[in-house]
Amino acid sequence: MKRYGVEGGKGQGGAHMPFARAVEADGWLFVSGQTPMQDGEVINGGIVEQTHKAIQNVIAILEEAGYGTEHVVRCGVWLDDPRDFASFNKVFKEYFGANPPARACVVSSMVIDCKVEVDCVAYKKPGA
Repeated sequence: MKRYGVEGGKGQGGAHMPFARAVEADGWLFVSGQTPMQDGEVINGGIVEQTHKAIQNVIAILEEAGYGTEHVVRCGVWLDDPRDFASFNKVFKEYFGANPPARACVVSSMVIDCKVEVDCVAYKKPGA
């Protein structure tokens, strides 16, 4: 098992987060929920800008672990406002349109002041 990001993952205000950004086991990669943060702060902007950043954060972790969007089998999505669903889907399709994963999307209050959070599970045959 390999853990990514336990040495100093940062949350809002630069606080150390008590979990790994991702954990890999037997070809499976579980990526923790990513919000639209950069340098420990939520970026400005609406659902479109924040969705791009959250998904880019997921992709950066996938790439760090040697995976790509084609390996994503499932995404979980939390939206702060149900009216953002259509706009979120347009951005999501830009990244996952060629290889759409299974997905769940719910409306939820966020722990930080943002509009979206995205996590994923990816799989790549070990040694591939």
